[in-house]
Amino acid sequence: MTTMTAAEASRNFSAVLDRAEHGETITIMRHGRTVATIAPAPKRTGRDLRLALENTDVPPFDEDYESDIADALSLISDDMRDPWAEA
Repeated sequence: MTTMTAAEASRNFSAVLDRAEHGETITIMRHGRTVATIAPAPKRTGRDLRLALENTDVPPFDEDYESDIADALSLISDDMRDPWAEA
């Protein structure tokens, strides 16, 4: 894990984001104390979306909403990847 001051992070923000994108976690310090942590975003798949939409701990919805969710679920495969990942 890398540590840098807020001023360094500000001057090199694009590089900080590049490092996070490549798996590094960066701790940002101000006046000797940690104020932020910049880390890679979690990877999401179609399976993650399916699990979220199939969550049964929510109250029931109206018929149209349930139909819309069912239609959306039919379009999702468990191995879907982020289409923008290689952009």
